[in-house]
Amino acid sequence: MEFLSLLKHDAAGPMEFRCNETPLFLPNDLLDKMVRYGQELYAQLAADSSYSERADAAIPAQFKAPNENAHPLFVQADFGLVRSQDGKIEPKLVEIQGFPSLYALQPNIARQYRRAYDIHDHLTTFLSGLRETGYAALLKKAIVGDQDPSEVALLEIDPYSQKTLPDFLLTARQFGVRIVDITHVKKEGRKLFIDGVPIKRIYNRVIVDELLRRDVKAGFAFSDDLDVEWAGHPNWFFKLSKFSLPFFKHECVPECWFLSDLKKLPDTFQDYVLKPLYSFAGLGVKINPSKEEVAAIPEDQRSQYLIQRKMDFVPTLETPHGPTKVEIRIMYIWDGEQLKAVTTLLRTGRGKMMGVDFNKGQEWVGASAGFHWKPRA
Repeated sequence: MEFLSLLKHDAAGPMEFRCNETPLFLPNDLLDKMVRYGQELYAQLAADSSYSERADAAIPAQFKAPNENAHPLFVQADFGLVRSQDGKIEPKLVEIQGFPSLYALQPNIARQYRRAYDIHDHLTTFLSGLRETGYAALLKKAIVGDQDPSEVALLEIDPYSQKTLPDFLLTARQFGVRIVDITHVKKEGRKLFIDGVPIKRIYNRVIVDELLRRDVKAGFAFSDDLDVEWAGHPNWFFKLSKFSLPFFKHECVPECWFLSDLKKLPDTFQDYVLKPLYSFAGLGVKINPSKEEVAAIPEDQRSQYLIQRKMDFVPTLETPHGPTKVEIRIMYIWDGEQLKAVTTLLRTGRGKMMGVDFNKGQEWVGASAGFHWKPRA
């Protein structure tokens, strides 16, 4: 209760998603492997010109924004833990995204775990040798750039109703940027404004899938040629995404195909997962789909779905309510000439998936923070 009370107070409001009663403690060798895997996966795609061409072509015309950055500013690589044939715990890629995550909230969650449970200073949740001040400086550089923070918009759909609002509030408090609803933005020529104030840079948190599902009428189009900088260019939402999974050739990536590439459907999908390409939080994902469910997807929509071999995640966290599975997100920021790992985000659960909807009514599940021993200076 003390942890939740501290978190509620510091996040300026209640958390709309569940946090685990406990943090986790990660072995450095496992963590280092996941950090390396995420960097290798992105490097593999960056060196593949044919992939880049196919990914460019896959961006819907109405969302293809000009002036794309050479590299994604933010990258998330999600790993589940499985047991290898020799009994070792190994990470396997679940998904990868070129889109921001809870960069302001996650260190705050870790901070409140540390305060509530008196966690030793020799343990940290930051990566690449970063400390809290260095992390904050790097994140500010990524979000604000060289602009006046008052002219930087954290852009979202109906942001004050989102479960991720605590992250938005902390970002605004820490860096002085403005939380902006995409429907309130006004366009004049190539410039964007909010309440008469120019928007010079956008920290993009808009999920395209939600934009379409809710039929949101924005004040501009992503495809417009705008006089604005992007902190997280919109094209990377599509280019580095589930769309990437069938192209990887790496030991940590399970077999995966576009549904449209399967000329003949197998008799059973018992060992597979069906995933829509551009949904978040597990929306639309089907584990062990029936052949009828797969066959019901229209031919012209099958390129928007993946079939991925199912992984048996190993429960690795012992709790008073039984063993619990862990999904570990390595969070990166592009820094100069490198993709730098900066921190982790953990999700725990005993349901079919890690999302809130799959773990309702349970305890000792939810979001958490992963501590590890600080590397020696």
